[in-house]
Amino acid sequence: MMTAAHTLRDAVLQLPEEDRAWLAAEILASLEGPADAGVEAAWEEEIDRRVAEIESGAVELLDWQVVKAQLAEKLHKS
Repeated sequence: MMTAAHTLRDAVLQLPEEDRAWLAAEILASLEGPADAGVEAAWEEEIDRRVAEIESGAVELLDWQVVKAQLAEKLHKS
């Protein structure tokens, strides 16, 4: 069986990067089992909630450079 897997791997490695990335994602997804039926709706709700918080001004968005600096500072204190 490993011979077939090695042959397949060798063939896949000849594909363009974009095709390999798609195939890798598909293979990983096949190992995760069936999707939770409510997960898509829950994510939609969460996205809507976060967008509403941003639009209302209830939360403050930070620039990535600021967040990165804060994380670096916390890591150096640990």
